[in-house]
Amino acid sequence: MKKMKLLLAEDEKELSKALKAILESNRYSVDAVYDGEDAIYYMENSEYDAVILDIMMPKVDGITALKTVREKGIDVPIIMLTAKSEVDDKVLGLDSGANDYLTKPFSAKELLARLRVLTREKSVSNTSIITVGNVSLDTTTFEMYSPNGKFRLTNKEYQMMEIFMRNPKHIVSTEQLIEKVWGYDSDMENNVVWVYISYLRKKLISLNANIIIKANRNLGYSLELVENDSK
Repeated sequence: MKKMKLLLAEDEKELSKALKAILESNRYSVDAVYDGEDAIYYMENSEYDAVILDIMMPKVDGITALKTVREKGIDVPIIMLTAKSEVDDKVLGLDSGANDYLTKPFSAKELLARLRVLTREKSVSNTSIITVGNVSLDTTTFEMYSPNGKFRLTNKEYQMMEIFMRNPKHIVSTEQLIEKVWGYDSDMENNVVWVYISYLRKKLISLNANIIIKANRNLGYSLELVENDSK
């Protein structure tokens, strides 16, 4: 079986060395770079299954590197690493095109789990498609689509949408979403869930979907089918 190829962009050389060893022991092939300028060059000139990109790096910071490659049409899955825990920094990374993020310090087990989600094989079968109303979700490609278009969801968007589409009309609390998407031990704030709900709602509107994510006061959110154009 061919090894999956990763790019690791981390300027702390001891951490980079440790991560590279862990990844290679888990059968990944890893290229390591130590600044954002090299990260851009490698992403432009090699094909990777995923990229681990630190935000705070010399020459070019991680957010700028991320924006640069996305503007060039490079859609490789990217996990951002940050020592910052502020919600705004995480949202900025996701808005700039990141698929996921990890806040330092993190466990190797968590990083490997995130990579498995991002690099899962794209073997599409009929059982990989979940459909509610006129919207379908492909569980192997992370694409949400309708007859009016499609979006490739970020990791967190996908996880949330899968929960809703596997449980239509069922109310899911904010706490349940945090536990299922971010983990039981997460210190994630409730307003981050609202941010992701907002992202998904905008995508559903763009797809002219006949389903909505409804807020149920003091209870949580549910996926509901809507009649005609009234939303």
